[in-house]
Amino acid sequence: MKEFSLLYPQGKEPSYMTLGDETCNDLSLEYICEHLTDIEYEQNIIKRMMMKLENDPETIRYRCDIFADILKFPKLRSRIRELLEQLDYLKELEKSVKDNTAAPVWQLINRLQELDVYVNCISGINESLTENEVTSTGLIELKEYVSSVYNESGFEYLNQDIKEMMGEIGQIQSISLGVNLDNHMRPVEVGIVSINDTKFTRPGVLDKFLEFSSRKSEIHGGNSFDGMTKIHTVGKTVGDDPLMNNLSRVVNEMLGSTVKQIKNKLSRYVNISGYSLTKLIPEFIFYIRWAEFCSRIMEKGLPMCKPEILDADKNYMLAKDLYNLKLAFQVLAGKDIEIICNDFEFSEEHGIYIMTGPNRGGKTTFTQAVGIIFLLAQHGIYVPAGGLSLSPCDNIYTHFPADENRTVNLGRLGEESQRLSEIFTVATDKSVLLFNESLATTSFAEGLYIAKDVVHALRFLGARTIFNTHMHELAMHLDVMNSYEGTLNVASLITGIHEGKRSYKVFLAPPEGVSYARDIAEKYGVTFDQLKQSILTEPEKPEEEQASETAEKPEKKTGRASRGSKKK
Repeated sequence: MKEFSLLYPQGKEPSYMTLGDETCNDLSLEYICEHLTDIEYEQNIIKRMMMKLENDPETIRYRCDIFADILKFPKLRSRIRELLEQLDYLKELEKSVKDNTAAPVWQLINRLQELDVYVNCISGINESLTENEVTSTGLIELKEYVSSVYNESGFEYLNQDIKEMMGEIGQIQSISLGVNLDNHMRPVEVGIVSINDTKFTRPGVLDKFLEFSSRKSEIHGGNSFDGMTKIHTVGKTVGDDPLMNNLSRVVNEMLGSTVKQIKNKLSRYVNISGYSLTKLIPEFIFYIRWAEFCSRIMEKGLPMCKPEILDADKNYMLAKDLYNLKLAFQVLAGKDIEIICNDFEFSEEHGIYIMTGPNRGGKTTFTQAVGIIFLLAQHGIYVPAGGLSLSPCDNIYTHFPADENRTVNLGRLGEESQRLSEIFTVATDKSVLLFNESLATTSFAEGLYIAKDVVHALRFLGARTIFNTHMHELAMHLDVMNSYEGTLNVASLITGIHEGKRSYKVFLAPPEGVSYARDIAEKYGVTFDQLKQSILTEPEKPEEEQASETAEKPEKKTGRASRGSKKK
């Protein structure tokens, strides 16, 4: 069968880069996959595919069109889901068909089952693609091939022959065994006496045996043959079982003419195989699960759109009403939350963003949203936005706060610096770089010093970047930064405050003052107001202490004295 792929156009070679573990973790890839399907092996399939970030515009457009078709036709998705189970079964049959140790009759039966599954799959795919007016190149090519097999390759004769042969095989309903005993009435040998066209029933087994053994035909052969085998099955596998091996051999010998007849018919279809269809299973799973998920999101009224893929050399991206996909999970879970959408652009004028704003103002959520939108778009998936145009990146690199267990040997600053150095070793001007509170674990002076050099290097590299930070001073004096050697300009991006509350809106503006220390203090709860509230809050007592309290409680006091006043 002709090789097909729903991920790559005919004759197109893959040109993907593999996402690093850091990026997968920072973009919550595993968490996303868990929301697409409850089936673990499907989660693994989707994750492995998502980690391969394709950057060829033609390939990505090919995927976008296929996904749009699958999203558009729910009945097509439903029918293909049913066929996936049959295709999966075909893989198991392949192992049996290639098993040269099996008796010929069992090989033939497996081959018949394989062809029967093949017929059903071809029929199902042909019907589902014909009933739905698909427009994508990939599905049209698959439809044309399947249709040619269905209409021009002796499909009707194959279907008829399979039914006839399965009917002949189906006549065999039971076998009669002969067992020899030793002087102590223990079974020592066993062999097939006859092959019968009727199943045994509990009453009259002996009568039926006598009746069958008296007939003279091939499938009701007598009880004289030279194939008695010692019974010894302890510790043996099925393939090593002498009894089963002997039974298989005898069945094959007794069905000589039937086996020959089936072989002659199957020889006409020796080149027909459905194995190539099994290669489409993971690709269909990928598209179908994402389509089901996107459909549920759109039913909730949230925007999802087909991305417009630009040429790779433009280094551009424009998103309308962008939001973080993970927020949609909460909506699907029934939570009543308001999702704030933002417009965002990467261009030469605004290619590197220093993003500042109040603590818990949405900086991390927005930074992650940008990475996810590149990830989805370059796999052909609809993206969480009202509109999107982008030129593909060659890879996504992230620098988020590390797990403390990883900082034991180098220290936090050493670990962060090492990861920064590794990113600049592999990133190119076509990459997307996402920094989230980088260098926040060191002193302000040290962090600011290193961050200025990093931004200088980013401009020299020319990669689209969001540098999310509490160091508001970093976003000042942009004219100096933009005087450095480079092609992409540095811009200040802030998350805003509206009427004293965090608005989660993102817009171009100068940083709102020197608030690094204040934001860090708020984050860890060490402003005066937060500390005062901690002092005034009555601490929770252990359960045993609460149980020992008497009914008569002393009068409460406020402030420090209520915690630890000494007895006089």
